[in-house]
Amino acid sequence: MSLFLRLSRTVILAAGAALLSACSLFGPSTPAMKLYVFQCGDILTKDVSIFSPGVNVGQRKQLTNSCYLIQHPKGNLIWDTGLNDAIGTKGVDAFDGKFHLSVSKPLAPQLAEIGIKPEDIQYLGISHFHADHTGNANLFSNATLLIQQEEFDAAFGPEPQKYGFAPETYSKFNRKNAQVLQGDLDLFGDGRVVIKKAVGHTPGHQMLFLDMPKSGPIVLSGDLYHFTSNRQHRRVPSFNFNKQQTLDSMEFMEQFTAAKHAQFWIQHDLEQNQDIRHSPEFYK
Repeated sequence: MSLFLRLSRTVILAAGAALLSACSLFGPSTPAMKLYVFQCGDILTKDVSIFSPGVNVGQRKQLTNSCYLIQHPKGNLIWDTGLNDAIGTKGVDAFDGKFHLSVSKPLAPQLAEIGIKPEDIQYLGISHFHADHTGNANLFSNATLLIQQEEFDAAFGPEPQKYGFAPETYSKFNRKNAQVLQGDLDLFGDGRVVIKKAVGHTPGHQMLFLDMPKSGPIVLSGDLYHFTSNRQHRRVPSFNFNKQQTLDSMEFMEQFTAAKHAQFWIQHDLEQNQDIRHSPEFYK
């Protein structure tokens, strides 16, 4: 065999070995990244000007409530837990009767439908600790809670009700079972799941950036905005913790979203959510 043929054969064999190695790392045996969207409650606002002071006073508006499961090869993350499943379809009034809250699709059965048990969840991220986001948090009390320092201090401090929090919805959490953050967190170290600090709605409000392999970049809003027109006009709800911090977070996150060419999903926007696939369908 000539020297040329021997060299060619060596190169081909090496390339084949490299290809097999790559397949073993990134092939079908590797869990795919998935994003599931759940419907986690219904919120009827009897005076929408609560969200946009001085605008549309006395008008009613129906909002939705969204929760998410992110499955990553390195772990599962639940982002927000919605209204408590026990509220049911009859619902309850809240905020001095300004809201009517109800749950037509409980979260626990939606998880069971896709074969997920609460103990399968390694991480729990809460955008902020209002009860429409912590309602089912106690289901995941064994998960590592990912929370900004300011939100931790408010939620587990002596006066959580002062911030509009409902400690009974997260009462099963041990404070030690929390990863307290001082800003952004790249959860799995690959840029795919990144918590973004965006304070103002509450003391330690945060958002979630996802870089999905096929669906592309997505920003989950938390309550930076509650519906599209408030985003368009940068309106700050009357009950926000800090108006200026909210405006600063809006500016920062709009720049970030534009730089990433990301979709921006508003978790409470009923109209926008009608165009988003919900579980058991998913995004890759």
